[in-house]
Amino acid sequence: MADPDLRDLDAFVAVARTRNFRRAAVEIRVSVSSLSQRLRDLEERLGVRLMNRTTRSVALTEAGELLLSRVAPALRDVGDALDQVRGLREVASGRLRINAPPPAVDLVLAPMVGPFLSAHPQVDLDIVSESGFVDIVSGGYDAGVRYGEHLAQDMVAIPLSGAQRYVVVASPGYVARRGKPKHPKDLLDHDCIRARYSSGVMHDWEFEKAGQLVKVDPPAKLISTNMGLAMRAALDGAGIWATLDGYVHDAVKSGALVSLMEDWCEPFPGPFLYYPSRRQTPPALRAFIDFVADWRKRSVSRP
Repeated sequence: MADPDLRDLDAFVAVARTRNFRRAAVEIRVSVSSLSQRLRDLEERLGVRLMNRTTRSVALTEAGELLLSRVAPALRDVGDALDQVRGLREVASGRLRINAPPPAVDLVLAPMVGPFLSAHPQVDLDIVSESGFVDIVSGGYDAGVRYGEHLAQDMVAIPLSGAQRYVVVASPGYVARRGKPKHPKDLLDHDCIRARYSSGVMHDWEFEKAGQLVKVDPPAKLISTNMGLAMRAALDGAGIWATLDGYVHDAVKSGALVSLMEDWCEPFPGPFLYYPSRRQTPPALRAFIDFVADWRKRSVSRP
């Protein structure tokens, strides 16, 4: 015979506590007839009488007293546990794991981390920075960051930042010695600072102007995936460096680096935060999604 379900036990406890079918029915929001049927079903499943009832009173049998003493505290514990779980919907807490490429971490996520953690002190961030493509589901991540062309179709994606732009820079000393390239193909006659990805691939440099796309594979005087080293080498005049504007904006503004071929460096959409399509988004991730939306609104409003 099937064991009783929680609704049967909840009905029993309500009647046992109130000693009144009508008050118990109102308390658990069922009809008196439905409540009475539940009690009969429970007794049939257990094979023992739990209550003696008349039109005027309800009294527990010895078996009923025993069941009440054991079940009532257990049901309270279950109720408390369910309330705590429901409460997680209201308060963002726990660990939020995000996988993102280094430029997105450095230029987009880094400024957000402090304000986000301040706004959500019960959330712990775990941000892994790597350039290779990762299956965030099998890797145990809540979300990832990638650019639009690399997003999987089955993921939900939201913009993480505004448009970005690659720029080509060199030190004033390098420009004085070697001159300024005017066209992307002029780079073939220059020393360049390049990056090789973890896959071993060293991508061509791409430029676009008025719908014309040009790819070049310039000679590499220095190859490094370390942004600090590449920046130092560019400042020291080792060669021309193509990188995201965010890395060199201040150096160009101060005159430590010179921006080259600006008419060939058009903006493109920034990275996206992406995550699996779920009916119930984890509270910490939902809090971060809402934070990103607000952050972008405030960024647009800044002068």
